[in-house]
Amino acid sequence: QVQLVESGGGLVQPGGSLRLSCAASGSIFSINTMGWYRQAPGKQRELVAVITSGGITNYADSVKGRFTISRDNAKTSVYLQMNSLKPEDTAVYYCNYQRVDNSYWGQGTQVTVSS
Repeated sequence: QVQLVESGGGLVQPGGSLRLSCAASGSIFSINTMGWYRQAPGKQRELVAVITSGGITNYADSVKGRFTISRDNAKTSVYLQMNSLKPEDTAVYYCNYQRVDNSYWGQGTQVTVSS
């Protein structure tokens, strides 16, 4: 089992910044992919950004140039720096840890972009 603990969500004005963090513990494999997904009210969960244990990243087109995903050297934590936030970024953001045999989700953290 893998446990994920997220932090960093909150309320921010349009154009502002937030940094999300996610720490993984438990049965961590050296080869894995961690990332962030989000789900807005009435919409399906969608990929925001992911990063492999080798450092390869992938972003949704809607966040390219504004969001940056990174992870620590131990490969157990992942971060999402979100800049130039827009109201349409409002959603619950979920951390995901994927290894070869299973996928795990955090409890989600609310991000609200509003003036």
